[in-house]
Amino acid sequence: MVEVKAQELNYGNWVSARMMYPFGFLGVVFLLLSLQFFLLIVVAAFFFIVLAYFVYARYEFSPRGGDIQTKIHRLVLDRLNWSGQGHAIDIGCGNGVLTVKLSQKYPEAKVTGIDYWGGKWEYSKGVCEKNAAIEQVLGRVSFQKASASKLPFEDEHFDAAISNFVFHEVADAKDKREVIKEALRVVKKGGKFAFQDLFLEKHIYGEVDDLLREIRQWGVENVEFQDTSKADFIPAPLKLPFMLGTIGILYGTK
Repeated sequence: MVEVKAQELNYGNWVSARMMYPFGFLGVVFLLLSLQFFLLIVVAAFFFIVLAYFVYARYEFSPRGGDIQTKIHRLVLDRLNWSGQGHAIDIGCGNGVLTVKLSQKYPEAKVTGIDYWGGKWEYSKGVCEKNAAIEQVLGRVSFQKASASKLPFEDEHFDAAISNFVFHEVADAKDKREVIKEALRVVKKGGKFAFQDLFLEKHIYGEVDDLLREIRQWGVENVEFQDTSKADFIPAPLKLPFMLGTIGILYGTK
């Protein structure tokens, strides 16, 4: 049993504070240099504008702001048309938020969260277990380290699978479509899935219609696509291509 030392959930923020530090630092550096070379004030202004944008995005993602992260997670859960009976997997669970939320939505289910927990993100297995303990679902969820490109499970092991903003980040898979295929491999025939990622990024996944056609050729019974980048709750500044402007959900029945 995990010892809960502080009753505070740590679901993080997709715009981490350390992501913003370089822009603030460079803004100050070029501002000081502009005292000698005035035109560098333009460069300083650029870095401060970028910093202001990410400060805004961090606020909107947070519960104190627009709580956009929670709303985006809800989109995935809403698209998983599952009975809640059996065993589900959350691929790339990060800090465990979707693993926990899925367990809360389906109290009779067992949920396994997997993640590689690299140094890029401030997440860990310990953070996941602490969050699960606080949310009182620790007995129904489990977490383990694994790569989404090679899941340590047999074919058709799970009754359902979810994932959020993970597949494009899998460094050991050159073709991210293979990560989708691997995720579906461990889903039982007739099982449900809902995967959200940057599926509108053509240089990663190609045309959506071609991607859907390829997935069907893998023997998947039904797969559909929802363009979630157009969700009403996402503010216009966050719909830029490098932020949330290319997100969508693949969902259906294997």
